Formats: sequence, C-alpha cells, structure tokens
Amino acid sequence: MRAWQVRAPGRLDPVELPVPEPATDELLVRVRACGVCRTDLHVRDGDLPPHRSPVVPGHEAVGEVVATGEAAAGPPLGSRVGIPWLRRTCGTCRSCARGQENLCPSSTYTGWDADGGYAEYVTVPADYAYPLPAASPDAELAPLLCAGIIGYRALRRAELPPGGRLGIYGFGASAHLTAQLAIAQGATVHVLTRSAAARTLALELGAASVGGAADPPPEPLDAAILFAPAGELVPPALAALDAGGTLSVAGIHLSDIPPLHYDRHLFRERTLRSVTANTRVDGRDFLAAVAAHPLRVSVVPYPFDRADAALADLAADHVQGVAVLELTG
Repeated sequence: MRAWQVRAPGRLDPVELPVPEPATDELLVRVRACGVCRTDLHVRDGDLPPHRSPVVPGHEAVGEVVATGEAAAGPPLGSRVGIPWLRRTCGTCRSCARGQENLCPSSTYTGWDADGGYAEYVTVPADYAYPLPAASPDAELAPLLCAGIIGYRALRRAELPPGGRLGIYGFGASAHLTAQLAIAQGATVHVLTRSAAARTLALELGAASVGGAADPPPEPLDAAILFAPAGELVPPALAALDAGGTLSVAGIHLSDIPPLHYDRHLFRERTLRSVTANTRVDGRDFLAAVAAHPLRVSVVPYPFDRADAALADLAADHVQGVAVLELTG
C-alpha cells in the first residue's frame, strides 16, 4: 500500500508498506480521507518525542471496515468509521476508573504510537473507532475526529456559562468548528488571530468581533480557549477574562509561557487549564452535538500524493480551514 512516513525530524517521505494485519480486537480500515492536523506537524518536526520510528502520521481518518480481528466487536464489514487520536487505554488504572481515560499513563495514540491514516489502510481497536453517519462527505467528517473533538473538550474545560462571552485565540481547524458550536449554544464569540483571512472566516461563521492575536476583546470574557501554540498569548488571554473566568489551552504543544503577573492575570479567581487528549465520551457527545447543530467544515482538499505539501502549507499558515487528504481508487 501507499503511505507516508516520518523517518527523521522535519521529513515526511512517501513509502510502500505491506497492508497491516488487524490484531484480535482490531478493525482493518481502507482509508478514504484523513485530516491534516497540527499535531502531525509536531510529530514530523520532533516537537513531540518519537514514540515509534518510523511512523505513519495521521489521526483523523475516515474509511471503510474491510476486515476484523477474531474478537473485534463493533462496526461490521462495510461500515464507515472514524479513527481518532486516542487509540487505546488500559481500562484499569485510577484515571480510567474515574472516567478520565485521557489521563491514562498507558494510553497510546494513532499516528504517534502506532501507524496512522496517511496510508491506504490502517488498523484501529474496535472499541476506539467511531461509527459515522452515512450522509456526510468523508472529507467533512475527517476533521471532526480530532479538531472537532479536542475543541469540544476545550470548550467543556473552559466552563463557559450559558449565554456567556467566549474568546478564541487562533482560528484554524479546531477553532472554526468550536466557534460554530459555541454560537449555536448561545454564546457570544470574539476571535483573536493574526491571520486576516481567518478573521474574515470568523465573521462569516458568526463571530461577534475579530481582532489581532494579542488585542483586547471589546468586552470582558467569561471564558477563553487558546488554540494557537503560542505561549506568549497566555498573559493577554488571562488579562481579558472577567472575574471567575477560565482560560483553556487546547494544544498538545505550547511554546514557553512568559512570567505572569498575579494581580493582572490570575487574581479574582481566574483559572488557567490545560487540555490533554480526549475521552471516548467526549467523542460520542461531540458527534451527537454535531448531529443536532450541523457545522460548516471549511475543507481544503489535497490529493494523497501531496501530503508533504499539505503539512508544509499548514506549517506556513497557508491553510484557512482544514487540510484533508483524499484517497481514491
């Protein structure tokens, strides 16, 4: 099969690999589309320490189940499924027992610990695959599997009150989905981002205001989410919060945070929270929310043989929306 591998930091190489065999509890999926996520950049560039080398990146894969392991329960042959970032957890540790499987110390991840969706075929544990609705296009479903789910968890972690004022810092794949969901739920959304094109998209999607990445919003915020991997935006985002507000940091990687001033950034019970992966409950709840409030997914399609170009464009901030690899044949 055709695939792309990270073999050394900064490189993504086309390769030919054997079609993988599903383990006893796994599905073999023929990939139709795979989203291109900023986390894939962190895997390619070594910002995330290698867990498997070489590795096929990609963790927003949509495809058809073509084979199953002997003990795999779940979607039958021919089903369309989604393959997310979270690949497997132990199910027995303290974190798993209390419903926080995203914090499982033995958790593994698609496209980091195991080969992912930049390939014509990929395996996934059956219990971690999401059944997908039949009507939506593959390319529009793919970004929901990480950008959407992580944004949804970040929104939950921000504890936005009903009808509240939400600030969104950075406006890429995850942010443009989260903003729409928050607006559908009654929030007032202010978008702060350096990209003029992203600001235009934010207004088209219903944002109440837009501004530069470090600009103050027009009103105090009840909650904020930092999607940009820029630690220097943490202080202005905290300063923009009203008393009791929460800043949720959505990324898996963040540059260094400058020193914080207690009175200006944290006093009056402002809260700074990180987001670590997601649980399967997050994924199921998010897909149910999307069924109730369909989202406009701004897709930038790339043919499979241009996966390297898609990552390069993402690194250069040339993608407005979500880059998606499309596989045909």
